[in-house]
Amino acid sequence: MSNRLFQGVVRQMKDAIDRTIGVIDEKSIVIACSELTQVGDMHDINPSSISVTSDAFVKGQYTYKPFGNTQTPEYILFVEGTDAESARYAAVLSVALSNIKFYYDEKYDRGNFIKNIILDNILPGDIYLKARELHFNSDVSRAVMLIKAASKNEVPIFDIIQNLFPDKSKDFVINVSEDSIALVKEISPNIDYKDLENLAQSIIYTLSSEFYIHAVVGIGSTVDTLKELAKSFKEAQIAIEVGKVFDTEKNIISYDNLGIARLIYQIPTTLCEAFLREVFKRGSIESLDQETLFTIQKFFENNLNVSETSRKLFVHRNTLVYRLEKIKKITGLDLREFDHAIVFKVALMVKKYLKANPIKY
Repeated sequence: MSNRLFQGVVRQMKDAIDRTIGVIDEKSIVIACSELTQVGDMHDINPSSISVTSDAFVKGQYTYKPFGNTQTPEYILFVEGTDAESARYAAVLSVALSNIKFYYDEKYDRGNFIKNIILDNILPGDIYLKARELHFNSDVSRAVMLIKAASKNEVPIFDIIQNLFPDKSKDFVINVSEDSIALVKEISPNIDYKDLENLAQSIIYTLSSEFYIHAVVGIGSTVDTLKELAKSFKEAQIAIEVGKVFDTEKNIISYDNLGIARLIYQIPTTLCEAFLREVFKRGSIESLDQETLFTIQKFFENNLNVSETSRKLFVHRNTLVYRLEKIKKITGLDLREFDHAIVFKVALMVKKYLKANPIKY
């Protein structure tokens, strides 16, 4: 689409500027030119070694000026000639083309369309009208992955993720905020959750090993319609927030695997506080020391098995029974009974959730 846009502008400029002008892409291929016979030719230029903020430069018989919206230039304008006038033409035309493309993208770009969907900035009824207008494939499954950087870096995280997923017809990299990038990934029928997790792991590894950026990834559920992408994005946001509370050691959190933590997140704070008041006697849970809480944790990890838990804690079985009786006396809950154990487990999670006070989406 940009090719036709640039070609239209270049063709109109042909009569005003008495010299050859054109545009090459990130592969150094001419995609638009006042001399149509040159379209498809390759220039001896390496765009990846040039910054988008670079000044005009001369190579061979042309003056070049990079432009675009990313750190490395998406496009490079070239003007025939090596004199000062060529440099002025290149500077003016690169600004004009960059602005034209920006406003065009605002209206027609697929990435902007996807961004409006996930951020709920488009009416559901307009989604499919716009999809048809953009010849957008609506009949595929997709999932949203939210990549959130925990540390700042000189290299924009958007550019890094963009380079990892260059196929803009299937996968869309959306700049949500300074430290958050949404990846809308097309899911083929043979891809399962494990594949998505491996993909997320490779993203985290690249950010960490090559750019020293620590990041976490939230994965929303796979959806079959465009309008559901907003739901998948929201789920990815929730996964990261809930992960901060209950899975602090994980850097990949899937919404589908949140379990009961997902339910607790959806409950209003007032109901959570009322639940704790009903379950525990006043101040009883605060009176449990760290050793007792650690004992409870191990008891749950070992499926309420007294013998196995005492072995893991390196204590006598009677010692563990004594501790469980003490907990029963303080809280009124006997953790050896499944129903009581469930209530206590949920109550501990609710208390942890209230203390963390995560962002609600």
